[in-house]
Amino acid sequence: MKAITVLEKYPVFTAEIDKSKTTYKSIDDIFSYLRERIEAHPIATYIGEFDHYAHTDSLEEGSIAEEIRAAKNLLCCFGKVLPKPEVLAVRPRSIGVADMGEHFAISFMEAPNPEANKAMESWVKGIENR
Repeated sequence: MKAITVLEKYPVFTAEIDKSKTTYKSIDDIFSYLRERIEAHPIATYIGEFDHYAHTDSLEEGSIAEEIRAAKNLLCCFGKVLPKPEVLAVRPRSIGVADMGEHFAISFMEAPNPEANKAMESWVKGIENR
């Protein structure tokens, strides 16, 4: 995984996983694995999925990079404390997975909770299972 800054201000962790290095054949396969990890976690909770590709494709002004074949977000939350209402602005977490043809591009924004980052990084590394 590497840490990058997206749009000059968002700290994002990203990984490219060649399809020959994973047994997962699709984004939905990866999401099944990630959901299992979330449900096994003592704090994290699964929220849902968002098909970003379908949404963007449905817009008259929508634009999708040619190399992106599919793109979805899996939503979860690691919140175990709610000390002030502003914390809601940085929750929930989203793990994005894009099918790029020969590889999957996986990304998530850095969470304020180091335990959440560690868990998500571990889960993403687990996708490369071959």
